Amino acid sequence: MTQDSDALRYHSQGRPGKIEVVWTKPVASQLDLSKAYSPGVAAPCREIAADPDKVDLYTARRNLVAVVTNGTAVLGLGNIGPRAAKPVMEGKAVLFKRFADIDVFDLELDELDPDRLVEIVSALEPTFGGINLEDIRAPDCFVVERALRARMGIPVFHDDQHGTAIISAAALRNAAELQEKRLDELIVTCVGAGAAATSCMQMWVRLGVKRENITLLDVGGVLHIERPDLDEFRREFARPKTDPRRTLAEAVVDADVLIGLSVGNLVTPAMLKTMAKRPIVFALANPDPEIGYQDALAARPDAIVATGRSDFPNQVNNVLGFPYIFRGALDVGARTISEEMKVAAAEAIAELAREDVSDEVLRAYGRSRMRFGRDYIIPKPFDNRVLYWVAPAVARAAQESGVARYPIDIDAYRERLVRRISPTRRVLWNILEMARSAPKRIVYPESENDSILRAAHRVLEERIAQPILLGPPERIREQAARLGVDLTGATLIDPRESELLDGYVDALWQKRQRKGMTRLGAQKELRRSRVVFGMMMVELGDADGIVAGARQDYPATIRPALQIIGVRPGVRRAAGMYMVVTKLGVRFMADTTINIQPDAQTLAEIAILAAETVLELGLEPRVAMLSFSNFGDAPHPESQKVADAVAIVKARWPELMIDGEMQANVALDEEARAPYPFSKLKGNANVLIFPNLDAGNAAYKLLAATGDADVVGPIVMGVKKPVNVLQQGANVDSIVHMTAITVARALRLGGQAKESLSDLHKLSSERPPDSIVPR
Repeated sequence: MTQDSDALRYHSQGRPGKIEVVWTKPVASQLDLSKAYSPGVAAPCREIAADPDKVDLYTARRNLVAVVTNGTAVLGLGNIGPRAAKPVMEGKAVLFKRFADIDVFDLELDELDPDRLVEIVSALEPTFGGINLEDIRAPDCFVVERALRARMGIPVFHDDQHGTAIISAAALRNAAELQEKRLDELIVTCVGAGAAATSCMQMWVRLGVKRENITLLDVGGVLHIERPDLDEFRREFARPKTDPRRTLAEAVVDADVLIGLSVGNLVTPAMLKTMAKRPIVFALANPDPEIGYQDALAARPDAIVATGRSDFPNQVNNVLGFPYIFRGALDVGARTISEEMKVAAAEAIAELAREDVSDEVLRAYGRSRMRFGRDYIIPKPFDNRVLYWVAPAVARAAQESGVARYPIDIDAYRERLVRRISPTRRVLWNILEMARSAPKRIVYPESENDSILRAAHRVLEERIAQPILLGPPERIREQAARLGVDLTGATLIDPRESELLDGYVDALWQKRQRKGMTRLGAQKELRRSRVVFGMMMVELGDADGIVAGARQDYPATIRPALQIIGVRPGVRRAAGMYMVVTKLGVRFMADTTINIQPDAQTLAEIAILAAETVLELGLEPRVAMLSFSNFGDAPHPESQKVADAVAIVKARWPELMIDGEMQANVALDEEARAPYPFSKLKGNANVLIFPNLDAGNAAYKLLAATGDADVVGPIVMGVKKPVNVLQQGANVDSIVHMTAITVARALRLGGQAKESLSDLHKLSSERPPDSIVPR
């Protein structure tokens, strides 16, 4: 399967797996190493020996979680063993780090005996600040967690149970309010009786649902007291002898809530029609819910429906819970995760859904409006605010329930969390979500390129865009088959045979006839160059954007873009910008591809274009205009040019945070900027404008070559319609990211260009400076 081959390539390319261990202290010199190891390491060892609690002061333990499994109940794969479970556990580690900056060691244990498992894990307490149990079969998972919680003095959390319980409880609280139903009056039918189901029902009881109003079902039908196969954990939800119901269809009748935690397609529309008025349906099996979202609403238009899928409203996703619950627990040194902490997490998630949705979230999901209601009962997984809503609520509950070792000021803690996880670290994910909200038609002229075809498949699979591939369709299909790539849903067009060709010839000739092009020349150009054909598709509205350049040099791609599509009104020159993603955040660098020796006017225009683009991508721009000089301390025409550009931008866009001229270290380090307290730049700059193409081009290529950064681009700025140029030899991930950026820009370029750009043009009648692309 193509999806499998893509996943295998993802996991095996470069360094195998998804995680690595990195040092957090200087290790550049012998002196550094003597502190990190012998003899310097003896000092913290002695301190910890005298006071064991100091292990959290001198080591990484307090921010380190073990993700532990024996591989007996892995996702939808079942009992596949510990080695096969390792990719899943590494993925869990990625989520912990990605969402809450928590470090993880994944531990896959070759042990089936629950008692032995408890012995092994409990012996790890000196190493870890918390234990996340994962994918352990029932009922072993209950036994193991209960024993570990009793024996260990650190948080132990089985996410398969409690994660879903917490998130579904938040969704239930809000859905019940919207449907005007009291929690203590709800009649609940739960399809599934495993770890997640029983934990959900226990959590719902704590919220106020009455235990006697809950009915659980498994493959044997309704759990009732006469069944001989019930363990102690399921028996507490068994129905009495007097309840005659035994089948799913019978159990659904008159229920206010149906929650599915089993397998797909078990529930029929006819069953939903027998539920009470204004029902609540949580079909949480993944990837196929117990009943499809659209089918559920078609059967019961008065229902509130949630699933575990990201492509429908109301996704119940555990990632809203476990990273933030552990964050709050670790930061107060919690001895356990108490029931009060779980309830606090659920209530915080529920409350956040009632808040006004931030502009950042709206941009990430490509929505102009999102508010608490039937289609929004729970926050989105990429809502940055979840961190500083849930973690402080959990920390407060830990303190109030008496399980916190280190009391903290909750308000100050919330502020630290806001600073700790910068939105810039989520920029690529936000761009992808924005693209998925409204996929656009993106044309790829280089369909003979293997990476383009693989990227087109990914784009289709992830619903990022609607690919248009140019070239002979039969040849494209043959190559896709050879690669194992499914292009179902893509549009294939042979420019030489297309019915669009004649109209494009006339349009191109009209556009370029006073630039030396004849009609015959226009016809030859369109038949010869798929890039030109693709640009005409975008110009005439047959495509929404274009991604090209994988097999030809930059000027050969950008030149037809400027000749056919052109720059926006008031813009004198296009410019190129790279997005550089590091572990410290995201930086945008311009101009890196087009303008060789820009004057002050052009530098100002580049800065404004870059700031606008960064705003479009969901970030606040903090712009630094770079030079070898700091605020006039090295007078020279080149540094004065940069200072003049800063003045022009400030005059045109007073609200923009921009300053310069300054050296790169001053832009990126507040301490280095301390001698210049008058600077308007607050925090580290995230947009770096270089004084010329030499500097910008060399800087991004140095970063790319060191391997310490992901470099995405170049993003073409100033063109009227979305055009982006790939680096030659771009890999699949880069093409997918560039596609998402192109779609995001297509969504945003409907408005008028910023007025300041037109004003800039009026400031100078000089011919724009040289670029690598002739006019």
